[in-house]
Amino acid sequence: MSEATPTGPHGYSAEKQALMARLKRVEGQVRGLQRMVDEDTYCIDVLTQISAATKALQAVAVGLLEDHLRHCVMQAAADGNADAKIKEATAAIARLVKA
Repeated sequence: MSEATPTGPHGYSAEKQALMARLKRVEGQVRGLQRMVDEDTYCIDVLTQISAATKALQAVAVGLLEDHLRHCVMQAAADGNADAKIKEATAAIARLVKA
């Protein structure tokens, strides 16, 4: 987090319970992966589950990004200072694409 990270209600605040539920499902997937490795599950099956967990996290990230654009960037645009928020969102997109 940067020093300029705002506090208070964020774009995802209205969907916080749904977001937490999705993250808990991902957490369960990761625990399942640990169990699979512990039980010496076949490599390809573990890799398949890793792919599923990765996709689930990517879906959460895309949802958060959409919320950021709809809430934070639009609010900054309405206030007349969207440049910093657009740069911030672009950097976040670049990190997601890179991952």
